[in-house]
Amino acid sequence: MTTLNRILENKIIAIIRGAAPNDVMKITEALINGGVTTIEVTMNSPKALSVIEKITEEFGDRVLVGAGTVLDAETARHAILAGAKFILSPTVNSDTITLTKKYGAVSIPGAFTPTEILSAYENGGDIIKVFPGILGPSYIKDILGPLPQIPLLPTGGVDLENIHAYFTAGAVGCGIGSALVNSNHQVDEEYIEQLTLKARQFVSKVKERSE
Repeated sequence: MTTLNRILENKIIAIIRGAAPNDVMKITEALINGGVTTIEVTMNSPKALSVIEKITEEFGDRVLVGAGTVLDAETARHAILAGAKFILSPTVNSDTITLTKKYGAVSIPGAFTPTEILSAYENGGDIIKVFPGILGPSYIKDILGPLPQIPLLPTGGVDLENIHAYFTAGAVGCGIGSALVNSNHQVDEEYIEQLTLKARQFVSKVKERSE
């Protein structure tokens, strides 16, 4: 299965931002045990490149790891060489998209307005991250009215209460940050148990949509 197909099948991208490198392995394992197997490590996290490399080495095909908050093509290149299979950005940068595709990775640029979303797609974005997700599921539905051909992945503000509504509105997936992975919390045994449970709850919401 291709990277793109795995993302579209899994539907949930767990965002790990700012976590200590030693904690990321525990967080990743908890997410996998909960059924969330697509993970984004943001590039503004400590030692992000080495973390991506370590996740790739330790978990192999059990997890699909990508790099987030990628602002330029050079950063994308380093992330892909470290093992990232997909690249997410908060903005539209055509050079980043081009390099990502050149290296065989999936490009997920971030956009907000209809013009930005269409531009990101026309520049080669495989999936367009709708960011920030402040306008809710109805905005996804409104965008897909005139632009039904564009796969949209809302990020920011997605939680257990509204994720089903996003899928009903037509989103192909969702990026989930602090509603799933709270990097400010102490990563102890209790936290790991709660994270695994929460991951299972999100996966359950995805299954509700597919049934």
